[in-house]
Amino acid sequence: MSPLITATELSTLLDDPKLLLVDCRFDLAKPDWGSSEYAQGHIDGAIYAHLNDELSSPVTLQTGRHPLPSAAAFAATLQRWGLDENTRVVAYDQGNGAFAARLWWLLRAIGHETVQVLDGGLAAWKAVGLPLTTATRERKASSLPVREFRDWLGTDQLEQALATRTITLVDARSPERFLGQQEPIDPVAGHVPGALNHPLTDNLQADGRFLPAEALRERWLRTLAGQSPQTLVSMCGSGITACHNLLALEVAGLPGGRLYAGSWSEWIRDPKRPAATQAL
Repeated sequence: MSPLITATELSTLLDDPKLLLVDCRFDLAKPDWGSSEYAQGHIDGAIYAHLNDELSSPVTLQTGRHPLPSAAAFAATLQRWGLDENTRVVAYDQGNGAFAARLWWLLRAIGHETVQVLDGGLAAWKAVGLPLTTATRERKASSLPVREFRDWLGTDQLEQALATRTITLVDARSPERFLGQQEPIDPVAGHVPGALNHPLTDNLQADGRFLPAEALRERWLRTLAGQSPQTLVSMCGSGITACHNLLALEVAGLPGGRLYAGSWSEWIRDPKRPAATQAL
């Protein structure tokens, strides 16, 4: 199954009882924006997933801005949504997939393979004239077991891997944030020394849809510069848009990368950790 689905393809699946459609719209600056937009109109059958409340755990003094949810809390969310091993999940957000990719990664990280992201998000759905609704549907709860997340690194693991030069660390933030030229969110500017920059926008066409697989592959092979995709560790500001790069790698046929879940906002919790402002 492709990790992406088009709006037209999704429109033919809305009556499938095995489909779980999840609206992941969010705005980092306005945390209630996505749920408000959902209430005003969403794809028929979709439920809403709040990034802070359901796709992350509470922030602490040691974590980044969007820590992974606990395995138990995420399982409880999925049970409430009625997900089981036969469920096909499609996640969407307002456009480029930056937030929907977080749910895609979380599900893949517990071993649920049948999950896709709507390519181009709700903007693509609207662009082909497909309707929205304000109606909601009740879903029958499931008894999905608790499963731990895999394929991610904590900060201690990252520091060890950097010291032994066994990973290729790639940052999904914009070049301006990566280089410390501007930092609108976090209190320290710059990047983890040794990281490479591959902004999530490099995965996208002008309309917010992903580039074709071959174009993505070409760009990612250039970033990897001969290193195996299995060495790649993806990061960003808080572990959200890093998932977009992992999704792009999957589309490109270059799977196997891992997530640095805490990302920059966790790295800078300890002022002794270095920050770089020059590209390699």
